[in-house]
Amino acid sequence: MARPRAADYDDKRLAILRGAASLFANQGFDRTSMTEIAQALGVSKALFYHYYRSKDDLLFDIIRSHLVELVEATEAADDAALAPRERLSSVIAAILDCYRHADDEHKIQIGHLGRLSDAQQGELKGLERRLVEVLAGIVAALNPKLERRLIKPLTMSLFGTLNWKYMWFRDGGPVSHEDYVQLVTQLFTTGFEGM
Repeated sequence: MARPRAADYDDKRLAILRGAASLFANQGFDRTSMTEIAQALGVSKALFYHYYRSKDDLLFDIIRSHLVELVEATEAADDAALAPRERLSSVIAAILDCYRHADDEHKIQIGHLGRLSDAQQGELKGLERRLVEVLAGIVAALNPKLERRLIKPLTMSLFGTLNWKYMWFRDGGPVSHEDYVQLVTQLFTTGFEGM
């Protein structure tokens, strides 16, 4: 008979994911051992291995959890009843809100997804495609005359702007999070609509 799952299983799993993401992002994936992660989190190796059998499994779950949160937030924010500009602003706000406290996870996604197995990469890239599809639909709605071949490059340019925010943006700086959402929305809608 399988052992029942503890009531706090998900909370412990999330703490492991966040702690490991911080260590991987700051020390590097290769330089961080499972023992070191367990010690940093103050848990036994046995408990740690109850959750994750290998570093690759842990890496996969860090990225998968991050992408699932992004997809769910993005799809929830995408309201086709809104005007395209407001729709874009809503989705940008949702994406940047997810990124707000996930610099480590985002850095790991960008730098380490390629380390995983083909099957794991396939699942994660499927989640990434769902994000791209949402934004591509909004880009197309912003300018129905836009050549179809330009939709993906423009969408990926927008993602490039959003994805690298973690490198330079600091809360309390000269531009607030909310101001940045509006700045990016204005920049891209003006550009897309004018093409």
